[in-house]
Amino acid sequence: MKKTLVLLLCLSLFVSCKNESKTTTETISQSESKNAQVLKGEFVYFADAAILQTKEEVYGIIINDKMHELDNQAKAYKKESTDMVPVEIKGIVKPKTEGEEGWPFQIEITEIVKVSPPLAQDATTIKIKNTNN
Repeated sequence: MKKTLVLLLCLSLFVSCKNESKTTTETISQSESKNAQVLKGEFVYFADAAILQTKEEVYGIIINDKMHELDNQAKAYKKESTDMVPVEIKGIVKPKTEGEEGWPFQIEITEIVKVSPPLAQDATTIKIKNTNN
């Protein structure tokens, strides 16, 4: 009888601990989404570097599935691979890790709000051309 009681007690503790870890994970996800900010700017992904340039700041973008999804949506508006595309995203801004190269702040994209066509280019637009043809 005692063995059965101990077994039931251990089983109930195991199950309750398992539920607590799920709750903790859900709480972390909810707190991260509360920390997300909406940012508007121009996006470019080129040669394994993704950036978002806003009016105030330039951010490195953490390369993950959401960034690749944003890049695929932006490709529809690009004429050249170096073109920047206006976007509106929701993301978590984090300082870059010490010793890592790049911009002072990084964004982890949590949601893609909008991708727009680029504005028309004029005579003051600088274009990089490949002269090795």
